[in-house]
Amino acid sequence: MNITPDFPTEKPDAKSAQAKSAQAWVRILAKYRDPDTTRSFLELAVTVVPFLALWALAWAALSVSVWLTLLLSVPTAMFLLRLFTIQHDCGHGSLFKNRDLSDWVGRVLGVATVTPYALWRRTHSIHHSTHGNLAKRGIGDIVTLTVDEYNARSPLWKLQYRAYRNPVFLFAFVPSYLFLIQQRFPVGLTNDKKYWISAMGTNLAIFAILGTMYAFGGWAPILFIFLPSTIMAATLGMWLFYVQHQFEETTWDQNEDWQLHDSALHGSSYYVLPNWLNWFSANIGIHHVHHLYARIPFYRLPEVLRDNEELAQINRMTITESFASARMRLWDEQGKRLLTFAQAKALTA
Repeated sequence: MNITPDFPTEKPDAKSAQAKSAQAWVRILAKYRDPDTTRSFLELAVTVVPFLALWALAWAALSVSVWLTLLLSVPTAMFLLRLFTIQHDCGHGSLFKNRDLSDWVGRVLGVATVTPYALWRRTHSIHHSTHGNLAKRGIGDIVTLTVDEYNARSPLWKLQYRAYRNPVFLFAFVPSYLFLIQQRFPVGLTNDKKYWISAMGTNLAIFAILGTMYAFGGWAPILFIFLPSTIMAATLGMWLFYVQHQFEETTWDQNEDWQLHDSALHGSSYYVLPNWLNWFSANIGIHHVHHLYARIPFYRLPEVLRDNEELAQINRMTITESFASARMRLWDEQGKRLLTFAQAKALTA
């Protein structure tokens, strides 16, 4: 199990952390990039085996109680979330030294996570290379308007944006739509047949597995195991992605002022989670370090914080603090902070 160390509540190194440039941190973090092949296979095994075992147990429980099956879908979803985060490492080429091995593991995991691997890898690469750049929004991010942009929109457009950024819509509907429907097609990359092949190949594999489930168990395993666990994992993943970039002191800049490494370090949060959640999320909460050096394997991220306590003081966010971020929806370019609609209204007035 990956143990993220507890750090003192005081911030003695906060000033030195700010003084050290993002580019300087890149040079420091380079020494953590090499994966341990044995460790990578072990992390994969301790995730895949329990995931499959829970699936089998949940299926067997159908003969006892549907409610028991639904209950077992919760831990199944947690392991599915971890599979997705491991697939995420494959996309960055950080799980294995051999890129072909990483890609094939990622493709197989993409069937379990209903995520076309090559398509997701490309959109996620765009996210990493453009995050925080106001001129390059639209792929791999949460739609975010500036205060001025929002004020310039029509009343109907404002209503649509408010509906989209409403937490109920964003976390109850969008994850299911994104993973179950949108990812069935290469949205945003339709002109390249490689991404059509990725999407359609994953779809065929998913439908083949679902067809086999139906042949042996009817609709029950699909309705009470596959859908609940997939939707729960997607929702948890959506929340993690949201709080990792949508917080008050995140960073957005116009193209001429935007800098890749500064945006990576200061535009991503360090989500302080309990150890068991760090394990199930494969340390993705240490997101500022991940964005600054994406080639670091997920199981080495706690090592980075242990060796460099200054990094543990940048953009810290507890679970309690993260709930407030769901209310922040507009970027104030002058104040350099994310605002609620009420704060933006008061600012405009």
